[in-house]
Amino acid sequence: MTQSKNQHDYFGQLDGIRAIAVGLVLIDHWLAERNTLPLGSLGVAMFFVLSGFLIIRILILGKEKDDAINRSHWFTIKQFIVRRTIRIFPIYYLALLLLFVFDVPNIRATIGWSLLYSTNFYIAIYHKWIGVIDHLWSLAVEEQFYLFFPYLILFLPKKYFTKLFVGMIALSLGLRLLLFFLHADWTAQYVLMPTCLDSFGLGGVMAYLYTYKRNTLFEQLNKNSYLFLSLALYIGYIIALKMDVHHGFTYVVLDRLIGSILSFFLILRAVSGFGGIMKFCLENPITTYIGRISYGLYLYHNFVFNFYHTNFPTYPTVRILHKLQQFAPTITHRFAFELLVYATLTVLVATLSWFLVEKPVNNLKKYFNY
Repeated sequence: MTQSKNQHDYFGQLDGIRAIAVGLVLIDHWLAERNTLPLGSLGVAMFFVLSGFLIIRILILGKEKDDAINRSHWFTIKQFIVRRTIRIFPIYYLALLLLFVFDVPNIRATIGWSLLYSTNFYIAIYHKWIGVIDHLWSLAVEEQFYLFFPYLILFLPKKYFTKLFVGMIALSLGLRLLLFFLHADWTAQYVLMPTCLDSFGLGGVMAYLYTYKRNTLFEQLNKNSYLFLSLALYIGYIIALKMDVHHGFTYVVLDRLIGSILSFFLILRAVSGFGGIMKFCLENPITTYIGRISYGLYLYHNFVFNFYHTNFPTYPTVRILHKLQQFAPTITHRFAFELLVYATLTVLVATLSWFLVEKPVNNLKKYFNY
């Protein structure tokens, strides 16, 4: 997933939040059948809320500056599009090119969907996943969100912002309810952009409160008690999930909302700045670095290993693992060691991507400030 940095603000602990979010996704995908908790969907919800906060905050600041200096909002839209393109497209299309060249299963058959950031439509229409590029659905959701949302923020009067964000939350929940009662396949409720808007809407609420109500309502919500309450709500949801049928009402309708509420209060506290042990967890150099390269980690992790799609003897990662197991079978045949290998290889690939491609290209953003 992606990060946004603005000249007006930089929230240091949010790199730690990115590290948590991408870690949840990786654990969920790599543990596969060993894990029964919806960690991946929580990680994705966390990314969506975080993107909603950062992107909407940037757009609000751009709108305020446009109005202050009598500048056209189209300038801010142009800068936004260029900066998002610089951040997102290079390694996304580079990965697709390599997968296409090496004829990885399902890539060539669905390349048009991937190129147009519409793999979520493919999944919803055909009710099936796409192998090692399954996870690109969430990047498609974010890109589709970017296509229309800047216009709403920049051209809608500020007095309607709260109605917009609350409407996004209600619309998303209502659509999931409607699709559930129409007996639509669960993938439609899960991967379509409109059914993800409650996460972005909560991020928008946070951006609005931080910008306009920082010393009042935002500060009132900035308490550990609210974070603990949201965690208790999420635990209650997990208990209810265990009592429901697979992909039943609890998961399909409530999962993203409950996960987004927990993410909202976690991110809100990180924006203000945790102290104590949480400050160390979110700001230590390892966590900060993992957060910085989180987009690459998310993009590449399924290509490094996926329990369902790459777990066969000739796959490069599996071959590397088998080579290592020949030297110390007592240690290396343990599942924890396998996870360490997958994580190390993923971090290595994401690190090369960061220093060779992402960071140099990101430096171009300095020419497109708001």
